[in-house]
Amino acid sequence: MLQKLSIRNYALIDTLDIEFDKGLNIITGETGAGKSIILGALSLILGQRAESKYFFSQNKKCVIEGVFLLKDEKLTPVFELNDLDFLSETILRREISSDGKSRSFINDTPVNLTVLKQIGEYLIDIHSQHATQEINDSEFQLLIVDSLANHSSLLGSYRIAFKKLKQDNLLLKELIEKANEARSKQDYEQFLFNELEQAGLKEGEQEELEQELEKLTHAESIKRGLLNASALLAENEISAASLLKEASLQLQSIEKFDPEINVLYERLRSTIIELKDIADETSVIENKTLHSAERLSIIQQRLDLLYTLQQKHRVTNNSELLVVQQKLADSLTQLISSDEQIETLKKNIDLLKLELTKQANELSANRKKSIKVVETATCKTLHQVGMPNAKLVLNHQVISELNKDGLDEIQLLFSANAGQAPAPVNKVASGGELSRLMLAIKSLLAKHTSLPTIIFDEIDTGISGETALKVGKVIADLGNDMQILSITHLPQIAAKGNSHYFVYKNEESNKTTTGIRKLNSEERVITIAEMLSGKNPGASALQNAKELLG
Repeated sequence: MLQKLSIRNYALIDTLDIEFDKGLNIITGETGAGKSIILGALSLILGQRAESKYFFSQNKKCVIEGVFLLKDEKLTPVFELNDLDFLSETILRREISSDGKSRSFINDTPVNLTVLKQIGEYLIDIHSQHATQEINDSEFQLLIVDSLANHSSLLGSYRIAFKKLKQDNLLLKELIEKANEARSKQDYEQFLFNELEQAGLKEGEQEELEQELEKLTHAESIKRGLLNASALLAENEISAASLLKEASLQLQSIEKFDPEINVLYERLRSTIIELKDIADETSVIENKTLHSAERLSIIQQRLDLLYTLQQKHRVTNNSELLVVQQKLADSLTQLISSDEQIETLKKNIDLLKLELTKQANELSANRKKSIKVVETATCKTLHQVGMPNAKLVLNHQVISELNKDGLDEIQLLFSANAGQAPAPVNKVASGGELSRLMLAIKSLLAKHTSLPTIIFDEIDTGISGETALKVGKVIADLGNDMQILSITHLPQIAAKGNSHYFVYKNEESNKTTTGIRKLNSEERVITIAEMLSGKNPGASALQNAKELLG
């Protein structure tokens, strides 16, 4: 229930603090005194948009705070879903600066307007004479039936699964679009991949071929150089080998006379051996160096292919070509994988549709059972509020395509008078009839939901006398199970309240302000008497007021 409402700097209110009681709280006051202002301030902490032009003073911010006492632990998951602590005393606060910037808090935790509104919807339902338009809304009409079908858990499970179905369908569409786009490139990418695969690319091959090409191209120069070197080293009469051998003999003949000469002799012998090895290897290389036009042609053709492929793929070497080949392979593999993913997702969607259809059929069966209960209970309340011939019909139709609510459409038809065929409410109901119909429906909903507070804002439009007494009794009975705040201009309804608050205007220093106070017993008698007969009520009006108050 709403325990306390604090308003700072809003419309005609500078500062206002009001505490409400459980049961039926009546709010009355003269026209224009500011009853709607209090309701407007309350709507701000329920997530409604704000405009700074309605501030009492443009020099300071507007602050609205509501303290709610919550006993229903069923609201805990709603708080947890938004990372909020569920407290038995929960505070909703809204701060709005003069530049229009707004901040919202739940139990001092900053939240956005969406969360504030979502939580607020579980705490208070504001029903005004203008809100009766929602009765024509198809979702609201379905809500009436669902509230009595006792399948909130099943409906919640269905909606979660339906949300997943929508997500899966979006993912499927995205995958198909990507697959089609990839498939349009597939033939070309397959051609490029086959071309690279047939080329038989190898790491380091290009460098080896380029080196071999260099040798083959200069084979004659290489052979000539090797032959000349071999001759100079060992084959000519006066070769390096023969000269070193002669020098070796000279050192050998005198080595015995000086140890240092012996060392030189041994070093020269080693040099002669190394020189002989060099000469031999030079001959070997010369012998195997051949000029092969055929091999040269093969290498040139191979390198031409590699260079062409590199130019085609805008790379500079074989290693980068191999990277391109792997990317093409991955792309082609991914397309195959994507096709498999699409088929798997299609199967999952089909299975999910089957499960949703099963749940939707169960919801539909529950709704069919509750329709008669809704019709009977609503008509009973309508009879109690002075509409003995009222008739409510809920037409139920099963649709072909699943939506977030299942497979059902509900159309509410209404007739207030005998002999009048039930028709859509907006075509047949007067303002007073519409208010009483909505009261009957809200009364029914309140008994089957955990909503702690409901506000009736002048829903008694178009009724009076005995009918007003009956409406007051229905509202009072509703107050036995929940907190009701009823803004009314009818004394018959005002007298039914457990508590009575009076909204008034103050004019000081050329400024008009709105205030509210809780009336005591004597003040209630006078206020209700004034509602009956106007200012300065006579003895009969006062007596009538006392009788209404019981």
